[in-house]
Amino acid sequence: MTSSVQQQQRREPTAQEFREMQVSPEFVDLKKTFRSFTFPMSVAFFVWYLVYVLMATYMPDLMGKPVFGSVNVGVIFGIAQFVTTFLITWIYIKYANKNIEPRAAAIRQKMEG
Repeated sequence: MTSSVQQQQRREPTAQEFREMQVSPEFVDLKKTFRSFTFPMSVAFFVWYLVYVLMATYMPDLMGKPVFGSVNVGVIFGIAQFVTTFLITWIYIKYANKNIEPRAAAIRQKMEG
């Protein structure tokens, strides 16, 4: 019941207000903060993935080299892909909660009341 009361108190911003917000310093700062994390992190992860694929393609002997038991370098690198995916997600959540969400909430409050 509380959420329906909160929804009734919010107002719908006009199209003009949205256009004005898109060029406002607050929104420009929010975009810059978001992009300063996501673009470098995306490039780094893509390069890491590309190295993995290229090594699997052009260095099969190295990737097939046993590390322990029947586990080889390729399996270790494959597991590392999953680990880095989860790590990047965790880092992004921490970053977003600290740097993006407060700014987005302030803009939302300003726009919707």
